[in-house]
Amino acid sequence: TWNPRNVVVAGQDAARYIENGMYRYIPYNRLFLQTEKMVIDGYGEFEAYPNRDSLHYISVYKLSGIPTLERGTLRNVGYCAAWNVFVKLGWTDDTYKIVDSEKLSYADLLRAYLPDSKKNNLIDRVAEFMGEESDSETMKKIEWLGIFEEEKAGIPNASPAQILQHLLEQKWKLMPGEKDMIVMYHHFIYTINGVKKTLSSSLVVKGEDEIKTAMAKTVGLPLGIAARLILNGKINLKGVRIPVEKEIYDPVMEELQKLGIHFTEKE
Repeated sequence: TWNPRNVVVAGQDAARYIENGMYRYIPYNRLFLQTEKMVIDGYGEFEAYPNRDSLHYISVYKLSGIPTLERGTLRNVGYCAAWNVFVKLGWTDDTYKIVDSEKLSYADLLRAYLPDSKKNNLIDRVAEFMGEESDSETMKKIEWLGIFEEEKAGIPNASPAQILQHLLEQKWKLMPGEKDMIVMYHHFIYTINGVKKTLSSSLVVKGEDEIKTAMAKTVGLPLGIAARLILNGKINLKGVRIPVEKEIYDPVMEELQKLGIHFTEKE
C-alpha cells in the first residue's frame, strides 16, 4: 500500500548510520543480509534492515553529538532473504533497459540473468545461485511470486526494476477483504542525572479493508488535520515545514489519538 517503485528501488541504495560513535556503511548488495530481529509486544517478531541515510536525521531532530542513530525498515520475518534474491539477480536495477523486453517472459528474463549451470530446472538453478535448498521457505516465496512462469510482462523498453515492479503490483495487490498493517517502533537510550534509561515506543495501525488501508490513514489523516488547523488559524508558521515543531505535531497527534492512532510507550 506504499509507492511500488520505492519498494523496488530500495534494493539499490547503500545504508549510512552511526553506531557507538562510528560511522557505518552497508552497501546495497549486503543490505538485506545484515538484518536484526525486533519484537513488538502483542505482534511478535519482525526483521529490520537499515534504511538509506540515517545521518540526515541528526540535524533534522537536532541531535548533534549523538553516538548512535539508526533508521530502519521493519518487515515480516523471511521477507529480507526473499528480497535479496532480486538484489543478487540484479532485478532492482533501474539504470538500463532490457532489449525486446516486451517479448520476454519472466522465465526468459530469469534465464538471461542466471549463470550457466548443469541444472535444467529454473527453480533448482536459482536455488543453486542463491545457496538455498530448492524447497526452502525463501524459494517458496519466490516461486509463488511467479518469476518462473512463461507469462510475458509485455512492457516495452523496460528496466529490470520496471519489470519486477509490474509483477509485484499484480501479485501483491490487496484483494477484497484483505488488510494491511503499519508498524513503527522507536527505541531510545539516554542518561539523565547520571542515570541510564531506556524508552520504547510502538505504533501499530491495521487497515479496515483493501481501500481504507492503514497506509492511507497514517499518511492522509495527519495531512488533513494539519490542513484544517492552518485554515482555522491554529497553525501560523510560514513557508515549507516538516512536522518537528510543537505547533504542528502537538495538535495533530492529539487528534490522531482520538482517531485510534497513537503510540504505546514503555520505560
